[in-house]
Amino acid sequence: MSKPALVAAVTHVFQSGWFFVGLNYPALLKALYDVGPALNPGQESLRLADDVRVFDGQRLALYKAPKMSVSYAEYYFQQLYQEEMTLPDGTVIPERPVYLDIDEFIADMWNKGIHFGIDVAAVKAAMTSTKPDRITFATDLEPEKGQDATVVEVSSDLHRSDAPKERADGRVDLQSFQNRFPQIKAGMRLLKKLPPVPGLPGFDLAGRKTDPEPPKDLTLRFLAGDGTEAKMFEDGEYLVSTREGFLSVDAKSNRISINDKIVSLEGVSGRTTGNLELAGAYEEFGDVQEQRDVTGSDITVHGNVYGNINSRGGTVVLDKNLVSGSVHNAAGSINIAGVASNSVIVATNGSISINRAENCVISGTSVKLVEASNCEIIADEVFIEVAEGCAIAGRNVELESAGPRRRTEMLIYVLVKDVTQFDAEIAELEQRVAAFAQANEASKEELDRISAQPDVRRYLALAAKLRTQELVLTPEQGQHLRKIASAVAEEIKAVHKLQQDLQAGQTQHKLLSDRLDRVIEQKMEAAGIARCGLHLVNGETMVRTMPFAGDTTAMRALPPKDLKARLRGTPSGGELLFSDSTGTLDWHLNPRQRFARP
Repeated sequence: MSKPALVAAVTHVFQSGWFFVGLNYPALLKALYDVGPALNPGQESLRLADDVRVFDGQRLALYKAPKMSVSYAEYYFQQLYQEEMTLPDGTVIPERPVYLDIDEFIADMWNKGIHFGIDVAAVKAAMTSTKPDRITFATDLEPEKGQDATVVEVSSDLHRSDAPKERADGRVDLQSFQNRFPQIKAGMRLLKKLPPVPGLPGFDLAGRKTDPEPPKDLTLRFLAGDGTEAKMFEDGEYLVSTREGFLSVDAKSNRISINDKIVSLEGVSGRTTGNLELAGAYEEFGDVQEQRDVTGSDITVHGNVYGNINSRGGTVVLDKNLVSGSVHNAAGSINIAGVASNSVIVATNGSISINRAENCVISGTSVKLVEASNCEIIADEVFIEVAEGCAIAGRNVELESAGPRRRTEMLIYVLVKDVTQFDAEIAELEQRVAAFAQANEASKEELDRISAQPDVRRYLALAAKLRTQELVLTPEQGQHLRKIASAVAEEIKAVHKLQQDLQAGQTQHKLLSDRLDRVIEQKMEAAGIARCGLHLVNGETMVRTMPFAGDTTAMRALPPKDLKARLRGTPSGGELLFSDSTGTLDWHLNPRQRFARP
């Protein structure tokens, strides 16, 4: 039975004038409110009482009303006496003491609204005492506060150790610390979340439950910084390192990070470091000297770069200048805040942002420059504020200002994907659509001509009204209508034939038009973006299309020398879009336009 049903059953027993004999009061509270000690192992039930008896009315009068307060109840216990009695035979029974019974007391208090919290031991002691006393015999049970969620450390490697380092041969290296910078392995469990533990409910004297305040929870992933993550395992949720590196704890947010970046202040040169082959990220505050190579990922250089930067991914950031060097990033972007001069900048699968570039070869998925002069640039998207004497190729090219520089011409190529395989089908469909449109128009004109004849027009009008029952003919009118129909029989037959032909032609025209639109959409989707925007032309500038097959990756992957020859060489194929010393251009690819194959 449910708890409310059990409470109702016990209430029914007491209110029916019965009480439990030998009542185990803690067992009653355990059964009704789940308060009290748990069952012993192997124990399936608790004995509630020995018997059930009728509550005698004379005994019931012995029990008085308790004094109720907000959270407790008091009862005044004193010695009670039964008055002197004279039996019918004249026998006199003198006054004698009467004792209260705990089982009766519990039943009477229940009927008076106290269903919980009676101190059985205190009540029994007061009942047996000869001294009058007012005691607090029942109290509310306050809810028990739960335990808030917290985290505990599960790895000793989280703490720094400045003890001398012990070598493998047992000797101590006084020049090294045991663990000055805690280094964490990938997949290591760092912290464990102890989930919140809910508190226990309380009960007032009437047996009404009082829920405790819910314990506070925490979100373990809020403590996860770079290189860590919250992960659930069979035995709980842990904060786990996702990479190997050095531990860092943010004092303000308590976020734990694993950093694999190495910070250098001395620069890269033959005297300091030589060439660097790094497994992780690198931050350099000095200069990278000539003929020095730095290989890693997420490379940041705050000084000037005269050597070569090779990144496997992440972001390459140069806060100053790149001079006669190179930057390659295989899977990320390149940002140069200063000037790039006589250098090669390649982001195989990333964007490039440069403040100013001179005499550089630049290749990436997206290139954005403030100023560019005498550069060869290829990318899917190219945005330049001022370009002079450059050779630029891109699928989406936008220049605020463009023009030659001294004797170096300004060339712009809009990369247009070769989609000529759609042109033959589009031409055929356009021809068939036009043919059906012409035939349908001719059928409509002939239909209108025949229908305009007076007898035919009169017959068609009468026939329409007869079909809709707007007109009912007499036998004489019906005979007259048959004469008219006989006179225009050939014309009516021609009208029906033209109507059928026109309906079939319109259906074919619609089907072919829809098919033409689908092929054009397929061509547009295959062609992708191809546009060029020139806001201001300052000097002779030429814009041509450059068809290509596949995607632009192969073209962008050309060696700098071959890329330069491709962009500066004699144009082959394509279409001239603009060639002038002044003006503007806003050209977009027309999906119906057909280009020659390269």
